Amino acid sequence: MALGRRNDERQGELWIATPNLPVSPGHAFYVKLNELLAEGGFDAWVEEQCEPYYAKLGRPSIPPGIYFRMLLVGYFEGIGSQRGIAWRCSDSLSLRKFLGMASTQESPVHASLSVIRERLPLEVHKAVFLWVLKLAREKKLLDGKTLGVDSTTLEANAAMKSIVRRDTEEDWQDYVTGLMRAEGVLGPDEKPTIDEIKRFDKTRPNKKVSNDEWMSPTDEDSRIAKMKDGTTHLAYKAEHAVDLSTEMIVAAEIYHADYGDTLTLEDTVQMAQTNLRESGSDVQIEDVAADKGYHAAPVLTDFADHTPYRTYVAEPALPAGRTHVWTDKPPEQRDAVYANRRRIRGERGKGLQRQRSEKVERSFAHMCETGGARRTWLWGIEKVYKRYLMSAMAHNLGRLMRGLFRMGTPRGLQQYVDLLAELSCAAHVAQAAIGRALGSIWARPKSGEDIFTPPTSTHPPLPRDPASQRKGSFLTGW
Repeated sequence: MALGRRNDERQGELWIATPNLPVSPGHAFYVKLNELLAEGGFDAWVEEQCEPYYAKLGRPSIPPGIYFRMLLVGYFEGIGSQRGIAWRCSDSLSLRKFLGMASTQESPVHASLSVIRERLPLEVHKAVFLWVLKLAREKKLLDGKTLGVDSTTLEANAAMKSIVRRDTEEDWQDYVTGLMRAEGVLGPDEKPTIDEIKRFDKTRPNKKVSNDEWMSPTDEDSRIAKMKDGTTHLAYKAEHAVDLSTEMIVAAEIYHADYGDTLTLEDTVQMAQTNLRESGSDVQIEDVAADKGYHAAPVLTDFADHTPYRTYVAEPALPAGRTHVWTDKPPEQRDAVYANRRRIRGERGKGLQRQRSEKVERSFAHMCETGGARRTWLWGIEKVYKRYLMSAMAHNLGRLMRGLFRMGTPRGLQQYVDLLAELSCAAHVAQAAIGRALGSIWARPKSGEDIFTPPTSTHPPLPRDPASQRKGSFLTGW
């Protein structure tokens, strides 16, 4: 066989036969995922849901099934931006097979995803999320009686250096320059340099930024908030209600980042109950577990008086020497707080808190860290909500795949490769150990004699071959 050489400059083919086009057998995970979607009739159903938002005549659009599958690719491949999703789908033959696109067909660009997202309202995205919940209920992978609730922050597509004041719309540099003139550091007509502004801004006291006074000119729905790593960014707040029995996300809500946990807990739980009912489930939520950030006497009272849910909200520790004082508060709040305290100190309450800290935080890790949803690339809370809801839908599909086929991500098959390698290594080690043990037994003498001395043969000896007497021959001795 001759050596093949790569040509840097190669003339393109004028005609290519269709059988000569490269075809991928498909990734095992995406093949199973397509089978799961086809079993539930996803494509026909979603086209029926989207049909009212398209014209009757005209050029056919990108099928809705391809649009939602591309969002699934973003979650399973850990890609947050639409440009990255479009590039990945156009580059991979296995993903093109998952999308159901022919080899001669161009994959959708990122602008097409933006156009479809603008065309389809939030109700359609919610319906797709509920469709997956209904599929999970049919597969016996949705319970919903016990929920764990927690929240995190998502970095918005806006920069802190671009914020402006709500009243005067002046940016940060103009604002600090006005403070310098007010304190007499600058004259009325003097213009400071960037270094002078930074130096003055660094040394002035009471330097705080409030959402009531400042806003982003590009994304007015984002709010100034402290992220999980301690940095300050413009952000949104994402809150999950997770079924602690199956780890399915029953509700994934997006709020403004300055909304406290105590303000959104009841809304999220009520949305979770609505989603369960609309997915065809008759289950009534019974228990709600949350961390100490949700603990407040009015919240516990509202849950006790106006909802059928039992709360298991962790209670924050008071400073040393301080106790609760109920002289200026109604007795209903005291009773609700004490009842919640009794529940969280019991064995069931401790178990629910352990499950909440494990399973709800795991959902954030899958969606925000490995799923590419920690930073949003969209403007506006409704657009962010659409995108995040599809990530939650993809997370639930991953839980379905793990429950049905023992693989929740495309990289999940790697665990079986590693397990096979470990089993093979263990088999080799065991075989070597058995060989050494048997060798030591066979070599052990008995009463001064070798017990494995072969018996004297009764057969006549074989004739000797003179040629076998050569030095080094393996027949020497015969």
